[in-house]
Amino acid sequence: MSSAHQLIELPLEPPGPGTWELDPVHFPRLVTRYWAEMHPEPFGRGVAEFCRYYGMVLGGMQMSYLNGFAYRSVTPVSDDQIPERLQRAEEVFEKKLWREQLREWDEVAKPAAIKTHRALQSVDPDALSNPELLAYLTKCRDHHARMIYQHMRFTGAAMLSVGDLLVHLADWASVPPSEVLGMMRGAAPVSAGASSELDRLVAAFAEDAAAREILQSQGDPAQVLSELRSLHNDVSTQLASYLDLVGYRLLDGFDISGRYALELPDALLRAIRTSIAKKEGSAADVDAHIADIREQVPGQHRTQFDELLGEARLMYRIRDERGVFSDIWASGIARRAVLAAGRRLADAGRIDDPEHFIDAGFGEMVSFLSGSGGPSAGELAARYEYRTSHSAKDAPEVLGPPPSPPPDPAGLPTAAARVMRGMGVALGELFGSSSEPQEEKLLRGLAASGGIYEGPARRVSGPSEFDRIVEGDVLVTESTTEAFNILLPLLGAIVTDSGGLLSHSAIVAREYGIPGVVGTREATERIPDGALVRVDGDAGEVTVYS
Repeated sequence: MSSAHQLIELPLEPPGPGTWELDPVHFPRLVTRYWAEMHPEPFGRGVAEFCRYYGMVLGGMQMSYLNGFAYRSVTPVSDDQIPERLQRAEEVFEKKLWREQLREWDEVAKPAAIKTHRALQSVDPDALSNPELLAYLTKCRDHHARMIYQHMRFTGAAMLSVGDLLVHLADWASVPPSEVLGMMRGAAPVSAGASSELDRLVAAFAEDAAAREILQSQGDPAQVLSELRSLHNDVSTQLASYLDLVGYRLLDGFDISGRYALELPDALLRAIRTSIAKKEGSAADVDAHIADIREQVPGQHRTQFDELLGEARLMYRIRDERGVFSDIWASGIARRAVLAAGRRLADAGRIDDPEHFIDAGFGEMVSFLSGSGGPSAGELAARYEYRTSHSAKDAPEVLGPPPSPPPDPAGLPTAAARVMRGMGVALGELFGSSSEPQEEKLLRGLAASGGIYEGPARRVSGPSEFDRIVEGDVLVTESTTEAFNILLPLLGAIVTDSGGLLSHSAIVAREYGIPGVVGTREATERIPDGALVRVDGDAGEVTVYS
């Protein structure tokens, strides 16, 4: 651990038997009490369901939050379930069961989630009485929990076919995983922020010079957005549609401590401007890359290669879609409700700052709004200060016994071994970081997205600092979520501390076609804000010039 961080002096005891590993990829910052109380149950239920659905010889995974730090632990499958799991694994490949989940996602789960998101966000929480606001907040919390469960239960659909392709190519040819995943570019448009709503907005601005002039003006960003929304023409119609889609999605993170897009109008406006000016990448580049890798596959395996690649590209988009259209949106809506309550309580002098209400547990929120008590203003302020002044780097990486190597699937029947290898490789590429040594001015990570870019480093520790990002910056951060795609048009490159080649940071960088180096471990500590850096996404290296 770097000398810049010390282990926090708190009693971090394992919350249960077995090994518990810190998760800085999804939770580089501390979580709120609301999240710590609400998240573990739907998360664990969703993971257990996808493990069962895909015949994994694994019970699932559980999360626990110790003083705000996120830890995960794998749970074994019970012996009596193993025969059923082995039989199910045979069906996974015979029937391509992931396609059933894709159909369910497209036809049922995603449309239903969007309908509920829009119904909830159509309510103005500031217009509600305290009892009405409490009922509304409860609806938002319950929906948020359902969306966490939904996110997790589609994990196998998002990961297995990609992991299966990685496993087979490792057996057939010496193709680095980064090059394998480069074949996925273009298969997940949502990861680059694409939507029909954004396309229609860009087209409307193209036909309206007066609206473009307003968009490019240097006035207060919130006022510029308000002026555009009041035009009563196609631009205002399409802008309303786009903001209805993205306005309440968190821009980074999963917890209600994040920021949703409408809270950062400056960053949102600049991203829209850049989206209007951007040039689309060439699909021919991806086709050439695929053809090059296909040539490295022995002839007798090329038909299977084509099939595996087709399945991986078909399923790849659900990796980020399941977050963008599930809990990331639901979390932003819940945050809006909590902040409405916080403003009300701050105006009444019961808390010091509306943002501090984020650090109340849900039961405490109920007590506040029902008039039956709650923690003091000073207690909430202290919780806020504690949460925002620590990061995952302040906690031990492991609690309990050291992690054991994953069990060798070679002793399993063929289909079960294939499932476990595919999921094991995919999850390894999600959480793994580079172990390469660093030099004073050269950081090594994982080559997540190809290309070379030189520009100023913008060290960003969280969504509250997104307004510091200038077009062309190199984002240097701990990690990002899939919802960060809204801001990607502003970036020249991305560098992260945590996460592997299937982390959201890597996926969105590849999809948008900007150089990316992930899993450097130390970038946020060793790259000064504003320093000129060279990001080599092909070599997985970052050079610091100044």
